[in-house]
Amino acid sequence: MIRPSIRWRMFSPYAAVWKGGNVTRLTADDWARAALDALSGGGLAAVAVEPLAVRLGATKGSFYWHFRNRRALLEAALALWERDTESVIADLDEIADPARRMRTLLQSALSDPVDAAISFRLISEADDPAVAEVARRVSARRLGYMQASLEQLGVPPGLARRRVVAGYGIYLGIAALRRIGATDEPAASFIDQAMTEMGIPGGRAEDAQPMASRPAATDRRRRSS
Repeated sequence: MIRPSIRWRMFSPYAAVWKGGNVTRLTADDWARAALDALSGGGLAAVAVEPLAVRLGATKGSFYWHFRNRRALLEAALALWERDTESVIADLDEIADPARRMRTLLQSALSDPVDAAISFRLISEADDPAVAEVARRVSARRLGYMQASLEQLGVPPGLARRRVVAGYGIYLGIAALRRIGATDEPAASFIDQAMTEMGIPGGRAEDAQPMASRPAATDRRRRSS
């Protein structure tokens, strides 16, 4: 392994950290992803620079290479969460059959406790105007997408809206109950019930299309030799 040149270190002193003899380059998205993971477990208070640096094996200097302050990190994390929703929707758009699309959506959503926890935490932190706006925008996008799929199945707009609002409420409610330890049932076990409650015909478990997993913060590092 050849250590970075002095010139490279002068121009990029904090963009990388040494770990295990390798140079690990941390991007702004690595920090934002780590912030989302922390937020899912401890809310906005858990988005703190020093604990995140420890989690990433980095220094605070690495953080300040990408962000002016903690608020800038939080804004980046919210933007990343919103982009994640758009990425999921782009994948779902490739599924022509709306019933299969909805089963795939539910299976992906209910099998991802981290996103459910993030959604619940952000809604709970709605006293922060910036957080409230992103939570509202993402929730509206998700609800609108699900409503459109139900309408493709022939459900009238008003009824489709009520059904997806109820379904999304169940999704958030499960996250809340799991947080206080009131239930330990896996959220994915509610998929069939959610399909039935929303009046979606036919969706069998084997009809769902696998989707890419949300990358973990520690898996998104770039290595350079």
